Amino acid sequence: MRSLSYCESTVDDDYDVRQWDTREDCEVRQILDRIADKWSLLVIALLDCQSLRFTQLRREIDGVSQRMLSVTLRHLERDGLLSRTVHPVVPPRVDYALTPLGRTLHQTIKALVTWTEEHQAEIATARAEYDTRAHGPTQ
Repeated sequence: MRSLSYCESTVDDDYDVRQWDTREDCEVRQILDRIADKWSLLVIALLDCQSLRFTQLRREIDGVSQRMLSVTLRHLERDGLLSRTVHPVVPPRVDYALTPLGRTLHQTIKALVTWTEEHQAEIATARAEYDTRAHGPTQ
């Protein structure tokens, strides 16, 4: 049974992106909002080949607050993209790792990073040209 916020499949070549983008309660939009934010992308990338503790993740992710990392990890766990393992030691140790589902998403993120690396010079050139048109040449 489909949920009330179910959106039609986007697998077909002729899908209409507006069918999910215009409905705020659409699950596709909610999932994309979650996984496309910068903290989630970084967490998923860092957990690719290893499990990490909260403090390790926080150290590795420049600029993330403790609260924002906690929220991000909780959301990714809820979505089934990562697992949280609490070890019964003192002090408590908690490890985070990608689930099999999360590992499939990592491949997509890696493709985005690879694309960005391959096209960063073109993007830098386009930005400079845009800035020159919009603001005039810099002195």
